[in-house]
Amino acid sequence: MSTSTPTTNPATATEWPLWEVFVRSKAGLDHKHCGSLHAADAKMAVQMARDVYTRRQEGTSVWVVRSEQIVASDPADKDMYFDPAEDKVYRHPTFYVLPQAVNHM
Repeated sequence: MSTSTPTTNPATATEWPLWEVFVRSKAGLDHKHCGSLHAADAKMAVQMARDVYTRRQEGTSVWVVRSEQIVASDPADKDMYFDPAEDKVYRHPTFYVLPQAVNHM
């Protein structure tokens, strides 16, 4: 009887990559992130995303992207990325009077 333990977990060694799923509910709307799943490749990820996230025919389009390919800003760097716009008040629409024809903008 061997008492040695494996150095790697076999479940994680064979785990499929993680994919992020985005679904567009109607033509003309944005794709919204709706979840994640594991799949062997892109084709399988699209098929699984369709089965899992659009079961009631609520989608018109599905995007999948490998999680490792997503690059995002760090929330700790919020000031560096977004605060410079605060000192450019001319970018805010408060200085413009809208014509009556576009009153619902």
